[in-house]
Amino acid sequence: MVNLQIRRSAKLPVDKSILLQAAQQTLEQAGTTPGSEMSVVIGNDGLLKRLNLKYRGINSTTDVLSFPSSETDPDTQSLYLGDVVISLPRADDQAASGGHPLAEELQLLVVHGTLHLLGYDHLERADTMKMQAIQDRTLARLGVNLKITL
Repeated sequence: MVNLQIRRSAKLPVDKSILLQAAQQTLEQAGTTPGSEMSVVIGNDGLLKRLNLKYRGINSTTDVLSFPSSETDPDTQSLYLGDVVISLPRADDQAASGGHPLAEELQLLVVHGTLHLLGYDHLERADTMKMQAIQDRTLARLGVNLKITL
């Protein structure tokens, strides 16, 4: 199950179901255990800047952060994968500068952040190629035509 939280400071101008679908499709494409849970949080630049400083030591905002977890709910035995936190203003700016809809940018960020929750990364070439392949396949299944190179 994917939980979506929209901070009061962020007014989401797209249908939230597309973000939930992007996360769910990523989980399916990556072959995660059915019943795994995660959260997507939509916030503002201030939230992402604070989190980026606190957890990464970087005093600037960013578009998406992932906070992996591997906790199991003792009642349901569901695996909690973690949280993906997205800056709505940053996503809006990136969509405008890239010439594509905000909905597609947000889907890209959800897919990208979810892959990080699952342990994918783009620090080494081989890892980048694996992550890129799943990201591209997932976006294609969502009907998103963005080709973003990691």
